[in-house]
Amino acid sequence: MPDMKEPSPEAHANVSQHNVDTRSELYPEEQSAGGSIDPKKQAELILAESEERTIHPDADDANGGHRQSAETADLP
Repeated sequence: MPDMKEPSPEAHANVSQHNVDTRSELYPEEQSAGGSIDPKKQAELILAESEERTIHPDADDANGGHRQSAETADLP
């Protein structure tokens, strides 16, 4: 599991209240798994972590890294 640090203030600032309200509505799978003690707080953190990955992408992350062609391996 990747080591997640607290999202930056910039990431938190990019999370709208509308998005938090929408995401805090639990899916049936989430409800059947026991729900959440604080769905709004959980939604805010999920959205802020997503924003953090958008603002500061990890070049080593296969799902989000964007490299320049000069950074690829040389082919024979």
